[in-house]
Amino acid sequence: MIFEYKTRVDIGKVNGNAYVTNKGMLALLENVACMHSDKAGYGICDIPITHLSWVQLNWRVTIIRRLKYGEEITIRTWAKEASKVTTLRDFEVLDKDNNQVCIGTTKWTLTNIDTQSLVKISDDIINEYEPINKSIMPDYDFKKLQEPISFSNEYIYTTQRRDIDVNKHIHNLNYLDLAYETLPEEIYNNEEFNNIEIMYKKAIKLGDVSKCLYSFENSKHTVVIKSLDEKSLHCIINLW
Repeated sequence: MIFEYKTRVDIGKVNGNAYVTNKGMLALLENVACMHSDKAGYGICDIPITHLSWVQLNWRVTIIRRLKYGEEITIRTWAKEASKVTTLRDFEVLDKDNNQVCIGTTKWTLTNIDTQSLVKISDDIINEYEPINKSIMPDYDFKKLQEPISFSNEYIYTTQRRDIDVNKHIHNLNYLDLAYETLPEEIYNNEEFNNIEIMYKKAIKLGDVSKCLYSFENSKHTVVIKSLDEKSLHCIINLW
């Protein structure tokens, strides 16, 4: 089943020029994914009953046209068949003239909030989403992202209360904030990234200090987020 939601680009999703930001676009997609889970019975408000929570592992999004404040849009999302402990969810965003303005694919896992362990995504669970065999990015494969060899910029950040989500760790969209803070000034001010690729590894919790490292390799701007001692990898973000 394709879950569909019509909305407008609101003020919280745009930059100073009234164009949707990358974080704003991901937030629009994320909200509709949550609505689909609410309908399926595995949403945020269902956690006290199911003791299950979805955790995102990856993003891959392409912005085809940069939306502006107030534009009417239709967001479509659908789940796919589950494979052991992971499943995929795709997205498509259309403008009021039915033109495709953004596409994306994501990877998720399911956790038990009591034991903090992965849960097998059973047929009973995934069937509530009425999965379909449709790929918005059929040639994309969620391969493990690799760390660059060297880095040219560094940013240190201590996780604040405002960063924490329902899973008690830094919200996945806030990693994108850290990536933008790490970019060199001239890159941040002059480049628009219409392709976003994110791989999450180990969650960052309240009070954790992270080291964010920037590199430019193979035509991609990469930010690697690690623990301060660099022993734990939290996230890799590619922008281009």
